[in-house]
Formats: sequence, structure tokens, C-alpha cells
Amino acid sequence: MNEHVVGLPDEQATIQLGSRLADVLVEGLVVYLSGDLGAGKTCLVRGMLQGLGHNGPVKSPTYTLVEDYVLGDSLIYHFDLYRLLDPEELELIGIRDYFNGKACCFVEWPERGKGWLPAPDIEIHIRLKNEGREASLTGLSETGAALVASLKRD
Repeated sequence: MNEHVVGLPDEQATIQLGSRLADVLVEGLVVYLSGDLGAGKTCLVRGMLQGLGHNGPVKSPTYTLVEDYVLGDSLIYHFDLYRLLDPEELELIGIRDYFNGKACCFVEWPERGKGWLPAPDIEIHIRLKNEGREASLTGLSETGAALVASLKRD
């Protein structure tokens, strides 16, 4: 397990962390995002998508459960499971099709899909810290640990 803690004094720092994450993305990566409402999970995904060249809006898929983005050769799925009432609902949206080993999947509120989601490569927890926030990135697979280690070196 490899952990990296990053201070996020403002929204721009969260976007920059997302952009740095875009630089190390690999096909099939699964990232769990946790933190309170308004912690900056979607902001982090926005920074990552902008880092990949996305110029449009990035909204939290709270009501749709998933938003997809095709950026060059990259396919990104952004999930928000906050409003999920029963994890079995994931079967109805064909959850297994999204985690196909090719797309990168970012999942907010992953605990609500417990038992239906694959294990993450990286877990990112964002919490309030003083006047800003702090993100803990933990590599949970060999790939995830290598990516977190590469972020530490930057």
C-alpha cells in the first residue's frame, strides 16, 4: 500500500491535483473518491478531465448515476452513487459493462455500491483541513501504488 497526502488550500489546487492524475492515468484504472458532500470530489474529476483536454462542463452525475467522457483514446466514466437506494440497482444499469478493463472509472460514494463494484486501484479521500482541504491518495493495487508513487515524485 502506498499513500500520498496533498494539501489543497483552494479549488484551484484540487483542479491541479486532478490534472496531475490525468498525466498518469492508465487504461482500466478504478478510483474510489470519498469525502463529505462538497468536499471536492467532482472538482477533482473536473481537473482530471480538463487535464485530458475536456473543455465542456463537468457536473456531478448525482441524478444520472454515471456520466461518460470520450477524450482521444481515453474513455472515462464518472459515477456518483450518493442517491443510490439499493446497490442492486447497479445491476439494472449494467454496471459490469462499465468496468471492462479499458475505461477509467471514478466512483463517488463507492460504499453505496458495496458488493457490486470491483476493488479500486486508488482510493482518494478528501477531508476538510484548516481553511482548505487535504487529499489522501492510497494505491491499493500494484498499478495504483505505482501511480501514487509517481505523483509523489512530481
